[in-house]
Amino acid sequence: MSGSQSSLREANRALIVETVHRHGGLTQVELAGATGLSAATVSTIVKELLAAGVVDTRSTTRSGRRAQMVTLARRVGLAVGIHIGHRHLRIALGDVTHEVVAEQTLPLPHEHRVDTSLDRAALLIADLLERVGSSLDEVVGIGIGVPAPVDAATGMISVRGIMRGWDEVHIAHVLSKRLARPVFVDNDANLGALAESALGASRGYRDSVYVRASYGTGAGIVLGGQLHRGFAGTAGEIGHVQVDPQGDICRCGSRGCLDTVVGAQALLEPLRASHGTMALRDVIQRALDGDPGCARVIADAGASIGAVVAGLAMAVNPQCVVVGGELAETGEMLLGPLREAIRHRVLLNQIAPLEVLPAELGHRAEVVGAIELVLQSTDFVLRSDEPVRAMAEAVGDD
Repeated sequence: MSGSQSSLREANRALIVETVHRHGGLTQVELAGATGLSAATVSTIVKELLAAGVVDTRSTTRSGRRAQMVTLARRVGLAVGIHIGHRHLRIALGDVTHEVVAEQTLPLPHEHRVDTSLDRAALLIADLLERVGSSLDEVVGIGIGVPAPVDAATGMISVRGIMRGWDEVHIAHVLSKRLARPVFVDNDANLGALAESALGASRGYRDSVYVRASYGTGAGIVLGGQLHRGFAGTAGEIGHVQVDPQGDICRCGSRGCLDTVVGAQALLEPLRASHGTMALRDVIQRALDGDPGCARVIADAGASIGAVVAGLAMAVNPQCVVVGGELAETGEMLLGPLREAIRHRVLLNQIAPLEVLPAELGHRAEVVGAIELVLQSTDFVLRSDEPVRAMAEAVGDD
């Protein structure tokens, strides 16, 4: 009987922790309603979890009455998400509820060096941890997204030339050795797909494609609720699909890839004579301000990307396509032509037509995906089909 009671208490603790995680925070009265446990049982378990450092409580007001809000304790662990883009470095600290507690972005020079970029990342991590009063000891892991295909088994870029100077660099090992924390590396579009599938626009779909339209174009594929990376991480590399057999040589070594048509340089070149020297951010802002020339190149990019995404959609048959990245900030200016190109090329499914949706997580998608990668790759993974016993068991038995 004692063993049965102990198992029941353990199950109830796991249920409460899992319920708090799912909702982000609940009062004790709300917890009782959500779990079906009595108010007295909830109160007892919350006190145990609070003493063990698994949850935090704070006073709040509900319908004019004071109540105790229960949230997961941040000190249960922090995950670091890093997005190393072509021209920026973005870092965020997140807790086990996926809440971003601190973040910072720095510009990066063109073709930035791997050693300098990883040094900057390490310094920024230390700065953010100090800002929130934490230390590296509280970090359960670090996730990194890069704009190149990544072999998840080694944490190395799997195709030469995509990021010059980064070939043969064991990114995870270099940063892990410096910070003494587990490091996980993936393609940035994959991480965007992971984030949007877990928390964003595609969270209600089992099969989805996330398209990242930025300085380059890539896609992340989620099938059956799981990220599909392909062998050595090259699935979804739509930026290197040939669209112009007579086109320019791409950095991958092939001719006429999509990136040579819709990449940053390709978008800027036709505007040079009329608009002078600009950066990609300038094109996006001017397009939003109504500049017809900038709007034109964005729309043309949408149509070109849509034509390639249509081929991917025919192959994997997703329920939705979610579009993110800097170019997606222009909204329907990009999405309209992209959606129309897909509509013309994908077989019309009368039962479940393919939806094309804007990303919900915006510029945070990749770092949130990096945080999600850490949570899924460590003991702190919180799955709906696996109750969070690891944290509940930290309380111990009476």
